[in-house]
Amino acid sequence: MKVVIIGGGEVGFHAAKALCGENHDITIVDIDPAKTKRASDHIDVITVEGNGASPNTLREAVVEDADLVLSLTRTDEVNLIASQQAHKMGAKKIIARLRNEQYTRRDSIIRPESFGIDLVIHPEKAASDEIVRLVRHSYATQAMDFEGGRMEMIGFRLDKNCPIATKTIREICEENEDFRFGVVAVTRNGSTEVPWSDFIFREGDTCYFIFKKDYLDQIMEMLGKEAIEAKGVMILGGSKIGRNLAETLQNEMSVRLIDANRDKAERLASTLPNTMVLNSDGTDVEFLKSENIHELDSFISVTQSEQTNLLCGLLAHHLGTKQTIIHINTTEYLPVVQEIGIGCMVSKNISTVNAILQNIKSGFSDSAVTSFEELEVDVLEFSPEPGSKVMDIPLSEVHFPKDSIVGIINHHGHLSIARGSSQLTEDDIVLVFAKQKAIPKLRKLFSA
Repeated sequence: MKVVIIGGGEVGFHAAKALCGENHDITIVDIDPAKTKRASDHIDVITVEGNGASPNTLREAVVEDADLVLSLTRTDEVNLIASQQAHKMGAKKIIARLRNEQYTRRDSIIRPESFGIDLVIHPEKAASDEIVRLVRHSYATQAMDFEGGRMEMIGFRLDKNCPIATKTIREICEENEDFRFGVVAVTRNGSTEVPWSDFIFREGDTCYFIFKKDYLDQIMEMLGKEAIEAKGVMILGGSKIGRNLAETLQNEMSVRLIDANRDKAERLASTLPNTMVLNSDGTDVEFLKSENIHELDSFISVTQSEQTNLLCGLLAHHLGTKQTIIHINTTEYLPVVQEIGIGCMVSKNISTVNAILQNIKSGFSDSAVTSFEELEVDVLEFSPEPGSKVMDIPLSEVHFPKDSIVGIINHHGHLSIARGSSQLTEDDIVLVFAKQKAIPKLRKLFSA
């Protein structure tokens, strides 16, 4: 597949990084030479320096032959014009990143379809959706849906009282035979492991379980935790993300939204009738204590200042909030802050990339579904080809690369967690969790 990515910033770079391990022909276009150099230095792509909305630049990128164009610059207008140009030149499918959600409202005068755009991703909305999932799972460090929400992947940090610490995956599976689950990744001491059956859990590990949604209570019991429904949250920052969160959550739980700008706080109070809006400074420890922050189920820091989000998240964690969610833009911070264990990290850039991957997977085989920057693991969808090495024998007898594991099997819509005894047919679609270096061997295994 030929992919042209217009915009080599954080979103464009990470989208290219997620796709480059799949033998795609990727070209990145950006007007900033520092961004094109970063891309060419770190990933296997062709770079074109120039204005992504310019026909000459797009011709240099050979957009007319593109199977997929991703318009991912920081400017909506550039993305709209670049998409329109790419459409007229003959690009087959176009996905655009648009920050202004008014473009996709029914009463909008300018519609994305008129620019040849097949799909619009709103980065703040993508991040909000991820945060909402975390709030509804306030005991988790990561929460993600698969297969239309029928399967969940949830990350848990193992404390010293966790019943599964010091046990192997095989042992806990044998102790819990009444339901099925998979362990698809574990982070330990800043590195990620894809665990197999002899893997031994330790205190301090962050473990990622995948299971059918109906089995959440059993998973929580196995971990010695209680699935408590969130009742009260505090949102710091009246940004687009903050507003989206308040609008989504205010009718199902108690929501307090804090903003340091008095005028903005007054505007928010008039548009969010079921949210308590407070004008204050989130770094004020006495204010946080006066709001009984230790009683909150979730503290969500989503101001436009990354430093403020990190500091306030640290304060909330120290003051006893059950769950702290911090929005950051610099994705290099993700594994470091996660290892410290002060809360859940969300990046609208990575959320946008995952929204893109999930929307293009159905059109192209052997494609990434989700990329986890902090986990160093991708989720890929494979369909076994007739005669391939993975078919008609137990998975335990297939020589899978060590850094990969089959998570979910979809057989004509029936979902199951993979086991060593599972056997695949050409009618199956599987989700595989793997590190980048394992992907070429996986592709060979699933090919005839």
